[in-house]
Amino acid sequence: MEIRNLHRPFELQFLEVLEYEPKERKNTFFEMVFVLEGKGTQIINDHRLPYSNDKFFVIFPQDTHSFEVIEKTKFFFLRFNDSYLKTQNSDWIQKLEFIFHNHNHMPGCILKTIIDKPLVRAMVEALIREEKSQFPQQQEVIKQIINTIITIAARNISLMAPLSINEVNVVPSLDLLNYVHQNIYQPDQLKASNMASAFNISPKYISEYFKTKTGQSIQEYTIAYKIKLIETRLKYTNMQINEIVYEFGFSDASHLNRLFKKHNGVNPSDYKKQFKNVDRV
Repeated sequence: MEIRNLHRPFELQFLEVLEYEPKERKNTFFEMVFVLEGKGTQIINDHRLPYSNDKFFVIFPQDTHSFEVIEKTKFFFLRFNDSYLKTQNSDWIQKLEFIFHNHNHMPGCILKTIIDKPLVRAMVEALIREEKSQFPQQQEVIKQIINTIITIAARNISLMAPLSINEVNVVPSLDLLNYVHQNIYQPDQLKASNMASAFNISPKYISEYFKTKTGQSIQEYTIAYKIKLIETRLKYTNMQINEIVYEFGFSDASHLNRLFKKHNGVNPSDYKKQFKNVDRV
């Protein structure tokens, strides 16, 4: 299987093909694919689904993927790596948590709102034009458009049904989970009383209601989700342990170490070392 690396923060590619070698590949970077024209099949992790005009896909690091082209296809590829994400502010990165943790890595277009399809097409066409231009501040304009496309992707993924969160085939309540995700950096908002108020449910009943809808208690789900976010910080950023402690409201580094080791078997520093020397990009 071919493993592809990206040796720059981001890359844009326009590709017009009559056929696309159906060879499984794994990227060490994030890849977004917009279909300007054509028909065929997208394959991700052995799952297959037809594609056509105005389809927009997200391919994550370590996903196996390929395309089978049936009719001449015009692909636009937007590739970016963790070094690009590191250049963004923390508020913007937090908005992307859905991309990292709520997507099911299945084939298919992620655009769930009708108005976003022409919007993404316009952004893609703007990137193609801008890359060919020699106008001042070209790179700044390109980065702004890229960030907008990534944010649109995050918005649409947030509208999708989230992953199953236990081995039981339970369909979680998207509203409940969105509330946790949106307030994960504000622990007070995750107290049963505040959560109950947001959903107009008795505080005594909210925990039972949440567990019925998700298969986990509020605390169990919140801790599991927080751990996943911390794993992302350790893998894809240069954040120090004390910065993560502050961001997620832990009392001290020892508290973080105990909780993280309980869930992963290693402390955060050792977990980070596993990825430090991997030539991901």
